[in-house]
Amino acid sequence: MTEKMKINYKKLIWDIFLLTLGSVIFAAGVACFLDPNSIASGGVSGIAIIITKFIDLLPTGTVIALINVPILLVGTIIFGFKFLASTIYAVLVSSLAVNLFGEYVGALTSDLLLASVAGSVLVGAGVGLVFRTGATTGGTDVIVKLLRLKFRHIPTGLVFGFVDGCVCAISGIVFKNIELTIYAAISLMVASITMNKLLYGSDGARMIYIISSDNKEIARRLMEEVDVGATYMHGNGAYTGKNFDVLMVVLRAKQLPRARDVVKQIDDGAFMIVTNATSVFGEGFKKHDSEEV
Repeated sequence: MTEKMKINYKKLIWDIFLLTLGSVIFAAGVACFLDPNSIASGGVSGIAIIITKFIDLLPTGTVIALINVPILLVGTIIFGFKFLASTIYAVLVSSLAVNLFGEYVGALTSDLLLASVAGSVLVGAGVGLVFRTGATTGGTDVIVKLLRLKFRHIPTGLVFGFVDGCVCAISGIVFKNIELTIYAAISLMVASITMNKLLYGSDGARMIYIISSDNKEIARRLMEEVDVGATYMHGNGAYTGKNFDVLMVVLRAKQLPRARDVVKQIDDGAFMIVTNATSVFGEGFKKHDSEEV
């Protein structure tokens, strides 16, 4: 067995673990918090919650699986067999887990606010883990992946918020309960934030621009004490017409406080701009061939 095959084998095991864990976490959020309290915050799970409240013939997990059948067929045509295999696995595990949690665990709280927050955190975290493997939990996840093919610059959680917002609005009309609609909206926002944090939080990068007469000393100490790289960029003052160097540094969020201390110690009058960097590729960050989610 070649080294490359070993690496692929390890990745397969890791992906299956993440798929299983994410699907179970997702199911716990639906079955133990959202479904028992009629909080249909979006997606196929939200549609299934609405359906089972009026047509109580099948468990919520089973309804989720049935709704996913035509959606998976479309997804397979677009994304291929790998998508089909991984997503079917996630759908089956999550649907089965929803039924098991619903039968053997049930509602963990009847407080609507607590249920909407706790359930959406679990749903957002579960879907985020599944997305990191390149699969989905089916349903609107497939629609989101299709939209992301065209609008790659829009964060996944934001796309989910838009798509699932439609389901949330429908639930308000069907249940005719403004409180449930509000809690569903809260759940939707929390799930979106949780997913974004899980998908992009590992990048957690900041980019800073520093303009100071002591840039060389600042760069030296940043490289030695904070262990980050630095790049000089040419600048020209629009008002003064003077030439100067702009120091650009990309670092982890946790390194920012130390970097600010270094700049302050050397030049407390330095001009420094700090911005978020949602995706950074290269040494010390993500590989260029890593899948974008």
